[in-house]
Amino acid sequence: MDWILDNLWQAWLGLAIVLGVAEMFSLDLVLIMVAVGAVAGMTTALLGAPFVLQAVVAAGASVAMLALVRPPIAKRFHGGPELSLGHGKLVGQRAIVTQTITGLEVGRIKIGGEIWTAAPYDEHLTLVPGQSVEVLAIKGATAYVHPVGVIES
Repeated sequence: MDWILDNLWQAWLGLAIVLGVAEMFSLDLVLIMVAVGAVAGMTTALLGAPFVLQAVVAAGASVAMLALVRPPIAKRFHGGPELSLGHGKLVGQRAIVTQTITGLEVGRIKIGGEIWTAAPYDEHLTLVPGQSVEVLAIKGATAYVHPVGVIES
C-alpha cells in the first residue's frame, strides 16, 4: 500500500490505460472521458498534491468531459446524413415539361430519368413542353410544379 501512495501518478496512469482499453470494447465514449479524468489526477499527483485533491481533480475533469465534450462528439458520431427515399427526394428538383400542363389538364414532366404526371402549383399557369420547372410538392402520383424563374407577387 505504501508503494501506491508513493507512486500515485503511476496508479492514475494505469487506471487511464485500463479505461482507454475498455473504451475500445464499449465504444460509448464514457470510459474515455473518465480516462481523461484519470490523466488529470495523474498530472495533479506529479505536481505533488495530496490524494484527496488528486481525486477531486480527476472527478471534476471526468464530469466536465462527460458534460461538455461527450454530447457533441456522440451527436456527430451517431448522426448521419439525412436520407431521402421515395418520391420525397424529388421535391425541390428541376424537371422538364414534356406535355402541356394547364390548371384544367394534367400534363407530363421528366425528372430523374422518369416521366411523371404533373399539374401546375398555380392553377392559372400554362406550362409548355421544353419549359424548366421545379417540383414543389408530390401528392399521390402527381407532381405539382412551378416554372423556374417566375416570381409570385
